[in-house]
Amino acid sequence: MAQTSAALLNDPEWLAHRLVEGTDAARFVRVPRARHGATPFLTDADLGATEIGGDVALHDCLALPGDATLGLLFHSAFCGSTMLVRALDRPGAAMGLSEPVILNDVVGMRRRGADPRAVARAADAATRLLARPFGAGEAVIVKPSNVINPLAELLLALRPQARGLFLYAPLETFLISVARKGLWCRLWVRELLEGQLRDGFIQLGFTPEDLFRQTDLQVAATGWLAQHLHFARLAEKLGPQRLRSLDADRMTARPAEAVAAAAAQFGLTLDAGAVAEIASGPAFTRHSKSGAAFTPEDRRAEYAQARAAYGDEIDKVLEWAKAVADSAGAAMEGPFPLLQA
Repeated sequence: MAQTSAALLNDPEWLAHRLVEGTDAARFVRVPRARHGATPFLTDADLGATEIGGDVALHDCLALPGDATLGLLFHSAFCGSTMLVRALDRPGAAMGLSEPVILNDVVGMRRRGADPRAVARAADAATRLLARPFGAGEAVIVKPSNVINPLAELLLALRPQARGLFLYAPLETFLISVARKGLWCRLWVRELLEGQLRDGFIQLGFTPEDLFRQTDLQVAATGWLAQHLHFARLAEKLGPQRLRSLDADRMTARPAEAVAAAAAQFGLTLDAGAVAEIASGPAFTRHSKSGAAFTPEDRRAEYAQARAAYGDEIDKVLEWAKAVADSAGAAMEGPFPLLQA
């Protein structure tokens, strides 16, 4: 049954799911809070059947307040971002939104050549909608898909009260992830690089011919380096209060420290008891996608097995990537790290 615009806008359980460009509107579907916690990503495939509430004109969406407490968890993929957004999802403190598709629609507009003002307007509406708090005094932590990374500066500019965090796996860990996930992931890093090229995101001195000749893991490293260079420059421009970084390996090795530091970055109030409960809870002891028991020891064992299988290829790409990074002035460490080595 179609809902009124007021009902859709005033109840955050009505998720702003898609942009409807043909009618300049946002489409809403019902996603109760409990369903968020049981769903890895807010995609149609993961959500399954949902109740459609209807469409609301962007003009009306833009009338929402723009000063709600919002955190933006950017990431480089395969780094535990779903784990962290679930860890910070705590009633009374914050609600976590994992890869809302409406932000991907903003990227799609940009890639199809929409007027930059229209892209900014759509991003403005999307972030206002996603920032609607689920409870009094709660923040909303949005973890976009990493295709949004070229628009990170725009999102932070539109929401000047928002704080950002760039979560990444160190390059060696990232390459192990790509290798162990097999052919589909090797294809995915190429698709990611294709999008980054269209976004003008690759500024590492490569020609199209250079990129064509790169192996799968070189392509993966190129995309990883581009993201690090981008977020390092953005963090330097905005300062650590607005944007910092977190090493995923340190996060999984020191979960309590990571949760406390991430909460502080996003302006959340969590006492020591809450931090300890989160660090020993399901976010860090179960697989973020399947929900099955999965400890840091399990993760280390899987990665060690993959490292042994693909070690020669990974070592060669790491050496090559370090030379590329040195030439481009790209740091391998994230900017303003929350946790030191």
